[in-house]
Amino acid sequence: PCPQSGYTVAVMNVGAPAAGMNAAVRATVRIGLIHGHRMLAVHDGFEGLAFGMVRSYREWGLGWLRGACIWDGEEGFPLPRTLPKKYFEEISANITKFGIHALVIIGGFEGFTGGLELVEGRARFEELCIPLCVVPATVSNNVPGSDFSIGADTALNTITTTCDLIKQSAAGTKRRVFIIETMGGFCGYLATMAGLAAGADAAYIFEEPFSSRDLQANVDHLTEKMKTTVKRGLVLRNERCNENYTTDFIYNLYSEEGKGVFDCRKNVLGHMQQGGSPTPFDRNFGTKMGAKAVAWITGKIKECSRHGRIFANTADSACLLGMRKRSLVFQPLAELRQQTDFEHRIPKEQWWLRLRPILKILAKYNIELDTSETAHLEHLTRKVLVPEATL
Repeated sequence: PCPQSGYTVAVMNVGAPAAGMNAAVRATVRIGLIHGHRMLAVHDGFEGLAFGMVRSYREWGLGWLRGACIWDGEEGFPLPRTLPKKYFEEISANITKFGIHALVIIGGFEGFTGGLELVEGRARFEELCIPLCVVPATVSNNVPGSDFSIGADTALNTITTTCDLIKQSAAGTKRRVFIIETMGGFCGYLATMAGLAAGADAAYIFEEPFSSRDLQANVDHLTEKMKTTVKRGLVLRNERCNENYTTDFIYNLYSEEGKGVFDCRKNVLGHMQQGGSPTPFDRNFGTKMGAKAVAWITGKIKECSRHGRIFANTADSACLLGMRKRSLVFQPLAELRQQTDFEHRIPKEQWWLRLRPILKILAKYNIELDTSETAHLEHLTRKVLVPEATL
């Protein structure tokens, strides 16, 4: 057995399931045990923490660390979306009762918002002053501070595979357009990336507003396309891209405008995008994130420990572990607040929006490709040195 550190770390899942969560939890627990921590599993998210649904991994047995897919209600943790604000008193009491010294939250946007609320609660409840790490795991890929989330790769694979199968189904028929609805809330990541991968003619997303004129232009483009050798079209629509231009509306519009030229079919992919075995990328990513989170938590516990008690009140003691370009970085939750659109549950700036013009070019639209980034130049004033002889 490893030398005991005397510290207790709790692991919790929040929000909807995402493929690769198991890998993250497993890595977190295993690496935690190597560090000598006592590892606790919290069931039912923040609600479970409030109602004391906390068990040591030893009581639970190692069976729950073996699964390759996402947690389910029978074997792992069910994942309610309750936020901690209304349970602060109960959560504080249970943190003391179970002697929790640090918390790892693995989840999507709810995990991020819940973490933020716990940070806000530190002013009123001293028990909440413990190191806190949020690991983003959601198919929507809408967590601020991270370019990728655990589960998004698997969802993308599922959508692309399904789109390929749907396109193949049109092999026997001439001139057919498929309208496919993907998940992701207000975040258009899945629709855009799946559009690029599956060769879609258009991908409608919330971040890039579209009008009836755009829909008409797309119909005209498809009408022209049907005159060529490729006689099938694919249109992707993010589930919440527009409350009026629904999947049914777009289907009806395309069916009417394409009369005599092409016929339409629609598919709502639904929750199949959340499940399935995680891809190697998601398993690796989850494992790395879990291991890195525990290593950081261990360092923070030691840093914030005073005479055997832990008091973490600084902004950098509650972080989100995110992938930024090529590195995994810890960013204080408080700093990420400014980068977030809370109403639509998306980051204000998203890197993949710059890939949108490629979608249009691949679908043979005549548009300009401008991927350059603008920057402001500073005007420098040069000091002129006057020779001493002239003074």
